Amino acid sequence: MFSKKFTLFFLTVLILGLLTACGAAQPETITIVETVEVEKVVEKEVEVVVTKEVEKIVEKEVEVVKEVEKIVEVEKEGATEEVTIVARCKASPPYEEGRCNNLLSAVGAANAELAAAGDKRRIALEVIQDDADWGPYKTEFELASDAGEAPDIVCSGHEHVGDWATAGFIRDLTDDLGKYPEFDDVIDSLWTSTELNGQRWGVPQDAEARPLYYSKPLLRELGWSDDDIESLDERIAAGEYTFQDMLDTAAEAVEKGIVEPGDGWWHRPANGPDFLYYYYGAGGEVTDPAGSNALVFDTAAAQKVYAMLYDAAQTRNIIRPNKLDADWDFHKEYTSSFENVVFVFEGTWRWSSWHTNYLQDVGGESYLFENVGFAPIPANEEGTGEPITLTHPLIYMISSQSENPDLALLLISKATVKELNTDYAIASGHLGVLKSQADYPTYKTARFLSETLPLLEYTTFLPNSPYWSAYSEAYFLGIQAVESGDLTPEEAIEVVTEQLQNELGDNVIIQ
Repeated sequence: MFSKKFTLFFLTVLILGLLTACGAAQPETITIVETVEVEKVVEKEVEVVVTKEVEKIVEKEVEVVKEVEKIVEVEKEGATEEVTIVARCKASPPYEEGRCNNLLSAVGAANAELAAAGDKRRIALEVIQDDADWGPYKTEFELASDAGEAPDIVCSGHEHVGDWATAGFIRDLTDDLGKYPEFDDVIDSLWTSTELNGQRWGVPQDAEARPLYYSKPLLRELGWSDDDIESLDERIAAGEYTFQDMLDTAAEAVEKGIVEPGDGWWHRPANGPDFLYYYYGAGGEVTDPAGSNALVFDTAAAQKVYAMLYDAAQTRNIIRPNKLDADWDFHKEYTSSFENVVFVFEGTWRWSSWHTNYLQDVGGESYLFENVGFAPIPANEEGTGEPITLTHPLIYMISSQSENPDLALLLISKATVKELNTDYAIASGHLGVLKSQADYPTYKTARFLSETLPLLEYTTFLPNSPYWSAYSEAYFLGIQAVESGDLTPEEAIEVVTEQLQNELGDNVIIQ
């Protein structure tokens, strides 16, 4: 264990020390024999001393090792495991970014709950958020799912439940929702948008309505009094001012040269949920009352829609024949002056976009309230006789590939609170999804949100069906054809019916 030099040095020092300690006089001479004997005795004593000292050192080393092991064990017991959760959101900046940002804001609360429960996992959230078009966005998630690379959380339109649940891309959350008290606060009717075959596949993230907007300056030019203008929303809600009345007002503005031909009324420039409420308003239905999974195409209701749009575009010059050009830049044109278009069908979220992106220099939201009114879509005299709108909630869904679905759902629950959802609703112009928001002071003082909340009384939803995409494309094909003048309403019905039968077969019922 010790080197020879060290041993000899140690022996010499020890001998001298012992002699000195005993007070012995050091002899001037010593015999060789005595020296040898003394060396042997001392050597034995040294071995005993050294052995004991080494044993003490070893014992101390063992104790130190044990203490280190205890510390390591304690550190292991208190250690946390960082788990990365990936969330994917589509959002128009800057007003819709709360979709994923609210999840980021919820990480602290989620991790605090894990710590309180003694769970060693901690969430680290990665967000992917941009404003991709809906088609590519949907395809992206499907391709990622096929490749085994899907994000844990995806925020998308509720109608995708039909495709994604059927394909096995998302998880059934029905049995897990009750574990999180935050979800008890969600407005009951909104859960309908998450359901397929009696199961719930997501959590509502936002809600909205798609109302009629009208230009107050243009109605004044048509001779309307301030009372007429300010009471229009009430008259529409009461069914006194109908869809046909709206078309007549738009046509009058064109005929009198108050607006250019085609600018009496604008709708969205591409396919989307909005067109379904024309069909609903005309008395049509989409889901089978008998309870089958097949979708219903009511040819009588559809023909009313096609006839109305053909007349508006081709006969009365109310709407532009090329309005379905997929050009979303029309919002900039619309807000440049509310003396351009009398009526516009759009979502409540556009309100925030308009005053945030285009109207800050002229007064922002105050300018909007001065110049633009809103109401539900007027009742169709030849349909339901009731005003209507459509709510298209976005919902958080969890990928079936997520390795930590409980953490993903915990995170969603902590984002589903009135504080975060209200901040998002105010910024984005979307309606709240929680019961508690109705009495939440911050929400109540947001004028637009408070005044549009009653629109949910007239709302409808898209069906959650794996066949909806094919149905929607066929129905929209007829709308494109009649507005452009390529087909008459009667011809459009024949073309659409044939396409539906070819695409869906027994999964569509033609009435």
